[in-house]
Amino acid sequence: MADTEKRNFDVLQDGVITKSLAFSREEREELGLRGLLPYSVSPQELQMTRLMENLGRKESDIERYVLLSSLQDRNERLFYRTVIDHIEQIMPIIYTPTVGQACKEFSTIFRQSKGFYISPEDKGEIRKILDNWPKKDIRVVVVTDGQRILGLGDLGANGMGIPIGKLALYSACAGIQPDQCLPVMLDVGTNNEEILNDILYLGYPHKRLEGDAYFELVDEFVQAIQDKYPKALIQFEDFLTPNAYALLRKYRKKVLCFNDDIQGTAAVTLAGVYASSKITGIPFKDLKIMFLGAGSAATGIADLMVRAFEKEGLSKDEAIQRLWFVDINGLVVSGRDDLMEHNLPYAHDHEEMEFIEAIDEIQPQVLIGATGFGGAFTREVIERMTAINDRPVIFALSNPTSRAECTARQAYSWSNGNAVFASGSPFKKVTYSGRTYKPGQGNNAYIFPGIGLGAIHSEAKRIPEATFLVAAKVLAEQVSDDDILLGSLYPPLPNIRDISLNIAVAVAENIYDLGLARTEKSENLHQEITDYMFDPTY
Repeated sequence: MADTEKRNFDVLQDGVITKSLAFSREEREELGLRGLLPYSVSPQELQMTRLMENLGRKESDIERYVLLSSLQDRNERLFYRTVIDHIEQIMPIIYTPTVGQACKEFSTIFRQSKGFYISPEDKGEIRKILDNWPKKDIRVVVVTDGQRILGLGDLGANGMGIPIGKLALYSACAGIQPDQCLPVMLDVGTNNEEILNDILYLGYPHKRLEGDAYFELVDEFVQAIQDKYPKALIQFEDFLTPNAYALLRKYRKKVLCFNDDIQGTAAVTLAGVYASSKITGIPFKDLKIMFLGAGSAATGIADLMVRAFEKEGLSKDEAIQRLWFVDINGLVVSGRDDLMEHNLPYAHDHEEMEFIEAIDEIQPQVLIGATGFGGAFTREVIERMTAINDRPVIFALSNPTSRAECTARQAYSWSNGNAVFASGSPFKKVTYSGRTYKPGQGNNAYIFPGIGLGAIHSEAKRIPEATFLVAAKVLAEQVSDDDILLGSLYPPLPNIRDISLNIAVAVAENIYDLGLARTEKSENLHQEITDYMFDPTY
């Protein structure tokens, strides 16, 4: 029988407890539902069949996004069961690439609030208004200020779609209880004139708060979360690069937090590079890696790779010498006077040169794109990488799909089928010269849910950088020989719950080993974390 004191329509309209047509005859009698539902008792599996048929009738992915968003409100367990069982079809709708379009249209498609909004007018009262959130045991907070949404730029409060989508993946991919998740928008304005002039815009209708006033508001938010939800993990998401680094430097050793764009992207990319060695035969420690783009994502990847190279026995200087950057002004070298602070460690003593020239000069085995600029990997780029490598490794990481540096088909065809390709957004299988390739998606969903699960289970005080190295190793180890034969650098998405569980166990072990846990270690950590994980089946 259903475990609830609610009756009648209150049961059916409660999105957390409802089973809709799956209520049995006995439950309908007990809960006063007779006459309120059609005769048929439809189990969850059949409800999913109906839902997938309805999704197929929609003409666009943004319409599918709206349908799924509505389902999440009215029947939470059916939503999550469908996401888990159809992850390859559903994840591109509820997250990249469709979430980018959903953010651009957020004020237009808005139906029901799913998160918490903080504006400059709340300064001095953030802790007070947090009491308005109905759930008391929040364990994961995903927060953005909407200034750098995917590769789309400043979308202001419309960027709330990102925390909502990330937390849906936390629950689906790692079993974080949905009622322990809190999406937050630090709505500090927008400098996007088009959005400010939109009469439907839902956000704070002013230019962005900047400077000390901005950082004071963020700090008040962080302190309020610490006070209200002392066990909560804070995940910073889609902040402008200078702010992202400033906030990470300030809080990483004081607060349970991480930046997914910097650290999550780094771990998932490192895992893919580890796995690429199984295809190319070149040991990780011998690789030279070039980045196109020198923002927070790219330098975050490089920072973690330095640690990975050091683990292989290289000195820090030797590790840095294996990592090269090219930005809009060419090769990042010490003679330039236009570099940001996070670029300086990778500014080599070398003459300036353009991208293609730098490929020929440096001869990297791995090329990583994090530009936010679609088509940045031209045919000439791929052909040059192929000329100097039997199996060039190409990562086109920018999201959404329209911003990918190249498509999977371009990478395979321009390299005569020799490229080892991975991307940030999903691409379908590609058949070239009679061979079928399944490009791996370097999606952060492989990493952040498992890290979050391990951190909250151990009640970590903070997340050290070594944790992301651990997570990357675990992910790479789960790439099978069958995956490698298809050219994929990542395991199949349908395995995501097991992947997240394995990462969570390794992360928790690491937290305990470092003395950063606030709980006693279980004798059977794997089983204890398994038992915690949210199961939406009814």
